[in-house]
Amino acid sequence: MAKSAVQEFTKGLWAEVPPFRLVLGLCPILAVTKTLENGVGMGVATTFVLVCSNMLISLLRDVIPKQVRIACYIVVIATFVTVVELLMQAFAYPLFLKLGIFIPLIVVNCIVLGRAEAFAAKNGVVASFADGLGMGVGFTLSLTALSIFREIFGSGTLTLPFISTVLPVFGPSFEPFAFLVEAPGAFLCLGLMLCIMNMLGKK
Repeated sequence: MAKSAVQEFTKGLWAEVPPFRLVLGLCPILAVTKTLENGVGMGVATTFVLVCSNMLISLLRDVIPKQVRIACYIVVIATFVTVVELLMQAFAYPLFLKLGIFIPLIVVNCIVLGRAEAFAAKNGVVASFADGLGMGVGFTLSLTALSIFREIFGSGTLTLPFISTVLPVFGPSFEPFAFLVEAPGAFLCLGLMLCIMNMLGKK
């Protein structure tokens, strides 16, 4: 069982990393990765919801009627998203304001609902915990990588998570590529990272 749990965890870090392998959760990865702080904050929030909803749905999988399973999954996910919202308002309010509508939209994030339907509803609590944690960590690392690239080259700074400290990366003569922090730049960066992941995967 321990070996199985480790396998379920590690698959989300590379083999099935959500944005680059499963191509899921692209809306937040494009929208909130202007700064490192936003990317890490969204990743941590999504990981919390993934882990908690996976575990609860796994516990209730024999109780939830198949005919209304999707509605039940959404209720469970929405409950934990509400918990995340309240926690962020209490302990990370500036970050909560920056992420805005994208925190409530975790409810309809296809990664969270997809893991509930494809995995948690068919497996035990330990495996579901490992699956949710692995997918969440993989998603967070993806957001972090994209955020670092976009912020460093698009703004010339790096915003440290949860303490909102902005560090200049280059000297005053650096001209940032402002294009990278706009929507088209997000698509370009995502496409390049997808290309790199595919090339590494083939090797």
